[in-house]
Amino acid sequence: MDPIYLMNNVWIIICFTLVLLMQGGFILLEAGSTRMKNAGHIAGKTIFTVGVASLVFWAVGYGFIYGEGNTFIGLSDFFYGDFTSVVDGLAGSVDFMFQLAFAAIALTIAFGGFAERGKLSAYVIFAILFSAFVYPVVAHWIWGGGWLADHGKQDFAGSTVVHLTGAMAALAATMILKPRIGKYNKDGSANDLAGHNQVYTALGVLVLWVGWFGFNAGSTLGVEDAFFGYVALNTQLAAAAGAIAAMFIVWAVAGKADIPTTLNGALAGLVAITASCAFVAPWAAVVIGLIGGLIVFFSMKFFEKARIDDPIFALSVHGVAGVWGTISTGFFATPELAALNGGSAGLLYGGGFGQLGVQIMGVVACGAFAFIVSYLILKAMDRVMGGIRVTEEEEIIGLDLSEHGSYGYPESMPEKTSKGA
Repeated sequence: MDPIYLMNNVWIIICFTLVLLMQGGFILLEAGSTRMKNAGHIAGKTIFTVGVASLVFWAVGYGFIYGEGNTFIGLSDFFYGDFTSVVDGLAGSVDFMFQLAFAAIALTIAFGGFAERGKLSAYVIFAILFSAFVYPVVAHWIWGGGWLADHGKQDFAGSTVVHLTGAMAALAATMILKPRIGKYNKDGSANDLAGHNQVYTALGVLVLWVGWFGFNAGSTLGVEDAFFGYVALNTQLAAAAGAIAAMFIVWAVAGKADIPTTLNGALAGLVAITASCAFVAPWAAVVIGLIGGLIVFFSMKFFEKARIDDPIFALSVHGVAGVWGTISTGFFATPELAALNGGSAGLLYGGGFGQLGVQIMGVVACGAFAFIVSYLILKAMDRVMGGIRVTEEEEIIGLDLSEHGSYGYPESMPEKTSKGA
């Protein structure tokens, strides 16, 4: 057997593992960014919903994305189990596993809009419906040979497919669920419902940062010419630039180098470079990351003033930065790298407005689809289930106790006293 073929498959399974471990980063990030009384719930629901996403992706998700069908959706390869196929130079099962990890990440991003107030049953049902009918459609349009692929949409590792799709679902959720108790005062001013552990949040960002090398560099789908190293370089530079830009802008505006903003800047840089990491020069990766770090700060302020309660800043980090990352490819893609990856050069390299227009069209179409369908699903769930938000009492007690009957930090909570009957 061809040794390069074997190395490619080993490399992609390693990258699958890195992307799957990003779920651990999300657990730490979301738990650290929210309050102690919800930490166990956040950790547990993340693991459980990854299980749901995996089964749904196996049953129908992969087929809707990559199956033979039409420009809107795939219609074959359901209940995937072909051990003989070769896809993109990989064993079919290896490609399946890698794509599965991306679908699970999109779902976890979407659940950012549920944080600290969504019912566990709502997580379960939405995990099924999002994994079957929202993410696969967008992924098919761009990665599965759909209509946006026909137009030449460039999204190397998923600024649109994964991050914007998840963020638009999160936006729909937070709009339907409404702000957390105590977030806003009667005059419209916002209170800071600070997360309980900045160390967890920082560790979560670091785990995500490392996992992103599987996310972006793994999307080369092989080891030939070691091009994955170039993609990794751009990824690292953008993340670094995003962290620095966010820290300095919040320092300049607020007078303090706010840690959560700095951490979100690093993530914004990573999200922004995800679409363009194989298309741009390193200097452009720095610019993309810097702009990502700046816009995430202003976006966080905007959503707070708009009374859209986004506890883990999914809308800013994954949504707004995802939009910028996708559009940036239309500006900075070089002719050589675009040719290497089957795309077109950006505006700054003489490519005109063609590729930029395609990128903008893709953002609008995919963002609108993900938001509208997610909103309709959640609105229907809200009516059928008698609400997808926990009661006021349950929210005040915390989801650890109200949804699971135990605390994530039992030693930090008051012991229950019992008396004989």
